Order: sequence, then C-alpha cells, then structure tokens
Amino acid sequence: MRFAMNHIAAPKLPLDEFFAMSMRLGISEVEIRNDIPDVVSAIPAHDVKALAVQHGVTILSINALYPFNSWSDDLADRATAMADYAAHCGAGALVMCPLNDGNPVAFDDLVDALGMMKPILDTRGLHGLVEPLGFPISSMRTKATAVEAIKAAGGQGTYKLMHDTFHHHLAGETEFYPELTGLVHISGVTHPTIAVDEMLDEHRVLVDAADRLHNIPQIKELLDLGYDGPFSFEPFAAEIHGLRDPEAALAQSISYVKSAL
Repeated sequence: MRFAMNHIAAPKLPLDEFFAMSMRLGISEVEIRNDIPDVVSAIPAHDVKALAVQHGVTILSINALYPFNSWSDDLADRATAMADYAAHCGAGALVMCPLNDGNPVAFDDLVDALGMMKPILDTRGLHGLVEPLGFPISSMRTKATAVEAIKAAGGQGTYKLMHDTFHHHLAGETEFYPELTGLVHISGVTHPTIAVDEMLDEHRVLVDAADRLHNIPQIKELLDLGYDGPFSFEPFAAEIHGLRDPEAALAQSISYVKSAL
C-alpha cells in the first residue's frame, strides 16, 4: 500500500518541515490545506511548488472546497481561486465536501453543482475528489449518492471519490467503489464509549490497535478489490495536533497498519 500525508497530521509544522518529515517517513505524496493549517492563504502557490520540488514530494490535493453542493456566485469565485492555486502549486485535485449544517440539499442541486464545477476543474487539468461526510447532519452522507450524482452530471472523467474511513463507518456504508476512488483518508477513533452517531472530527486520532472504525478491514477490502492509490493520514483531534513529536507518532501508526495487514 502507498501512504500519503495530510498536513493536518502535523499542523504546527511549517510547510517546509512538513514536507521534510513526510520524506523521512518514506512518504512522497502529500496534501495541503486551506484551513488547519491554512497554507493556501499564507503561502504563494509558486513558493509551495518550489518547496515541493525541493523536497521531492507530489501534492495530491488541496483540502477542501466547502460546501461544494450549495452553489452560489461566492462559491464559484472561491472554487475558481482555489483551482487556480492548485494548478499553480502543482496539486492534482481539489477535495470537495458537502454542506454539513443540518440543512438538506436536493439531489438535483448536487448534480447541478457538479456540472458547474466540472469546467473549472477540466480547464486546469484537475480532478475533484468528492467526499461524502457521514455525520447525521450531512447533506451528502454516502458514496452511493456521490456516484449517482457524478454519473448524472456526466462527470466520470473529472470526479473521483474520497473514501474516508471515518465517514464510511459513520454512514454505515458497506459498499466500496475501488475503481472510482481517487484517495483514501485514514484516521481512528479510540474513545471507548462514545456512540457512533456522536463521533465528531475532534475524536479522530491516528490508527492503532484500539481503533473502533475498522480501518484495517476497510483498507484490506479496498486493496483486495484492486484500489492501488494512496492512503492519507487525516487526524483531527487536538491531542494529535499538539504532539511534541508527531513524526514518531506517525511512524508508530504506519508500523501498526503495515503489521496489521
């Protein structure tokens, strides 16, 4: 399997140090963000590209465009700006997350948003990584809905799925789409008593033997079904972000996943 590294795994590291750490861990594929940390607003795209070349890393994606399925002039402007930044920094894709505030979004509006986004991505040679969010309040919880909408929008050549092990578990999904999956996010939940429908980003830690999300079975299933893309670490918990030695913790998680497989 191929590991990748999302900057949120070590958000206190400056980009230069994050790239260097990833390479020391044997990981040459990375994701940068526009939130935690906000690289997109802080560093010019050409500087990001220069650092990536210097360290020998490939930028898989910028994480994330939100809420992509609630289209508006403001979203169109933000999507265009983010796509321009991705193209100039050498990223291959934009992660696209749905509205997650309890308000529903009609399926036709989801399809329309994918259609509006398609030329923005196509003209810049980018993919859209469509990420269902499994939270009960999410407006698009499942990959099945995403796949149906992508097909309805004629977006099979533009869009790929983001399989997130956390959201796959929260949504209660059993279906895998390896041939449509462009990237996998991995994180674990080890809180012993919290109910699945109460799990939040703040509970997402690195994958270890106490994981309740069944990361290892999910990874095995994806590999067995033919998925050959990267698996990117994406923990959100403050306890992970505050680690004094994130590299050691990530190395330990990498070792666990490899041994468990």
